Amino acid sequence: MTIRDIEHAITKLPAQKLAAFRTWFHKFDARTWDKQFEKDAKAGKLDAVANKALGDFKKGHCQEL
Repeated sequence: MTIRDIEHAITKLPAQKLAAFRTWFHKFDARTWDKQFEKDAKAGKLDAVANKALGDFKKGHCQEL
């Protein structure tokens, strides 16, 4: 099955099934993103960003939202 096949199948879904698919995909996508984020964090890929944020905070370059 190709992406075009999937796209075509999605366009044929009735509204109720499209809503169910949208809910499922949102949860699936969030889990996938979380897993990748955890993998990147464990691998140290986010260390530079975190250190920069902490450094900016310590220098007072932050403000409350």
